[in-house]
Amino acid sequence: MKRRNFLRSVGSAGLLQTASAQTGRTPGLRLDLHTHYYTQAFFENVRESGGDFSFAKSPTGQTIITHKGSRFFGITPPMTDVNLRIEAMDRVGIDIQVVSLSTPNIFYTDGARQPAVARMMNNAYADLVVKNPKRFKAFASIPMDNPDEALKELHRTIGELKMNGVILLSNIGGKPLTSPQYRPFFAEANRMKLCIFLHPMLPVNSEPYKEYVLGPIIGFPMDTTLAVARMCYDGMFKDFPDIRWIIGHIGGAIPYLMERMDSGFHDFAECKVKIDQPPSFYLKKLYYDTVTFNPQNLMLTRGLVGSDHMVMGSDFPHLLGSIDRAVSSIEALNIPEAEKRQIFEGTALSILNNV
Repeated sequence: MKRRNFLRSVGSAGLLQTASAQTGRTPGLRLDLHTHYYTQAFFENVRESGGDFSFAKSPTGQTIITHKGSRFFGITPPMTDVNLRIEAMDRVGIDIQVVSLSTPNIFYTDGARQPAVARMMNNAYADLVVKNPKRFKAFASIPMDNPDEALKELHRTIGELKMNGVILLSNIGGKPLTSPQYRPFFAEANRMKLCIFLHPMLPVNSEPYKEYVLGPIIGFPMDTTLAVARMCYDGMFKDFPDIRWIIGHIGGAIPYLMERMDSGFHDFAECKVKIDQPPSFYLKKLYYDTVTFNPQNLMLTRGLVGSDHMVMGSDFPHLLGSIDRAVSSIEALNIPEAEKRQIFEGTALSILNNV
């Protein structure tokens, strides 16, 4: 669908008029592609799962989800309250959020149960979009450990519910995305030119990250880095070039290690068995969200991949994220207004499905 049809479908004429009336704002839409939404039914399902995830209270009294006894994430009111989300969006001038189900996604349960949880959450997201078509779009969750159902849910959510892509984690219950059992899914995703948002998960060995909330702070970007590096050397980006990958948290450490990965390709025979170009050739074709808010990090990534491979993200409404800084960090960059607009809307409109 052409961009003008997308703008019509989300009622953007009024949004653009509002935007133009706000002084100091880059013209156009602002789309937040890294934001998470939950339902009470989902939290209850996690509570009753009896697995590694359980509920507790933080030292400040906040309700939190723990993983094997260590803090995983804290629950905030906007996670389940749509009105609070819209208030926050209006306050900072975000027009559209693309919501997704964060870590642990549906992978706190086994392959037999994953399809039901995926359908429950994907239906809830579809309902959210129907009720608020001008403000929300959504990434689907996929029961990856049930291969037949994974393909069914992929086709249902993208083909019937008209969702805008899927969210996957950097590991699925400890298994890498390069596992052979997932390859049919990625082959179909490539055929569909699917947009996939890669979100971090705790590293397989989470023990070193138990103290000081190191899991979310350090473990998440480390596992993203590992996942992307492994997929690159394994040839997934070469073999499935039409998948549109969005890498969360500005790629973990990938922008900083791109040159080192190229050196590995040149120096070690095992790093060139499945790829025929240096890793940076493939890594520069990926898309990176701006959940870092650090201007030096943003400018480094822009210099490596270009603003046309960057999308705005906030990680709202999680701690460590910031809906305010998601916007202000881009607006404050010393780059042309056209590039800011590219990050706010242009890249997103070019890679999302069903827009």
